[in-house]
Amino acid sequence: MHPTGPVETGRIMTATTERAPAARVLTASLVGTAVEFYDFYIYATAAALVFPALFFPSDSPSAQLMSSYATFAIAFIARPVGAVVFGHFGDRIGRKSTLVWSLMLMGGSTMAIAFLPTYAMAGWIAPLLLCILRFGQGLGLGGEWGGAALLAVENAPPGWKARFGMFPQLGAPVGFIAANGLFLLLGLMLSPQDFLDWGWRIPFLASALLVAVGLWVRLKLTETPAFKQVLEKEKPPMVPLGELFRDHWKETIGGTFGVVACFCIYYIATAFALGYGTTTLGYPRELFLQVQLVAILFMAGGIVWAGYWSDAKSPRLVLTVGCVLAVGAGFLLAPMIGSGDLLLVGAFLSILLLLMGFVYGPLGAWLPGLFPARVRYTGASVAFNVGGVIGGGFTPVAAQMLAEQGGLSFVGFYLSLAAALSLVALLLLRKPSLD
Repeated sequence: MHPTGPVETGRIMTATTERAPAARVLTASLVGTAVEFYDFYIYATAAALVFPALFFPSDSPSAQLMSSYATFAIAFIARPVGAVVFGHFGDRIGRKSTLVWSLMLMGGSTMAIAFLPTYAMAGWIAPLLLCILRFGQGLGLGGEWGGAALLAVENAPPGWKARFGMFPQLGAPVGFIAANGLFLLLGLMLSPQDFLDWGWRIPFLASALLVAVGLWVRLKLTETPAFKQVLEKEKPPMVPLGELFRDHWKETIGGTFGVVACFCIYYIATAFALGYGTTTLGYPRELFLQVQLVAILFMAGGIVWAGYWSDAKSPRLVLTVGCVLAVGAGFLLAPMIGSGDLLLVGAFLSILLLLMGFVYGPLGAWLPGLFPARVRYTGASVAFNVGGVIGGGFTPVAAQMLAEQGGLSFVGFYLSLAAALSLVALLLLRKPSLD
């Protein structure tokens, strides 16, 4: 693999200028998204394990958990805002500087959560501050994924778009393993009371070190060849969002619904499963985290499998197969999670997260391939993050309510419906030229 030389593959075009070294590009796209997703996931884990008791006093554990999940959803509201803001600057001034600022916003918001007072200390101000910082997390992540994906695929040599594009996707399992692994270690090392009193703050503080590593890698990058080519040929769009909605609204809508399945799958398998498993099913927290850490390895394997398969066939084909299988997986949710057998629960989570790799791994190549370079940052970011709101923003709350009111079968139907929405979008959207 030699990442230099002129390339023109479909609508993802690289200039005749020399690309950045492949190792540096792939490291930057992986490390950056791993840091971002680490920040995002430690919040998801804390929202299921400690925030209900610390920030939302109630006589009902279920009400506490749902209130905590509601703050989890705030970031998904912020993500489309971040996609528009960072997409605007990413398409006007470049990918590199935009990615640096998104990382700093996300990391700063996460680190500040470590210093928050609890409800017992500050009353209603505590959950208010938590919501504000959660919004900041979502704002930063809204600009992160699109830029990282573009950084990878706009530097990819011929025939390697999906394999380069899978590296920012691998940041998701890496960030999850780091986040949940640290929570697991703290749970094993600290008493339950110490963990609740102060131990939960450590993962948020650790974000500062990870952000420093991410910034160090990204500041060494140069601008992508595709963006340089845009600047050489024409002025960047004054309002990328306006041009996107005027000329590429079909691709934006199709891309948005095409990503719904991956978000729904992920947050049912992680946030909902963790809360349901440790409350309703009564499994010890540390034991269930270990099960999820094993299952997330299947997601990483699925992403790599999907990346190679996508370059051999097409990202759209792999996404379609993943959605079909995910529709079927929804019907396995109730009998396997509700079985009372932790081995079956772990097997289902592993299967579901493997399928997550199929519906998530190819997105790094598929979504950018829907848009021309001049509005690609905005287009990929808006589609990805609005799809995140639809597919994941309220999934933990909705799944918890469905499980309580109708049982796990309704959660399975919810999962199948989300996968079906993405499947329809993939079938209706015209075949992207990246294929």
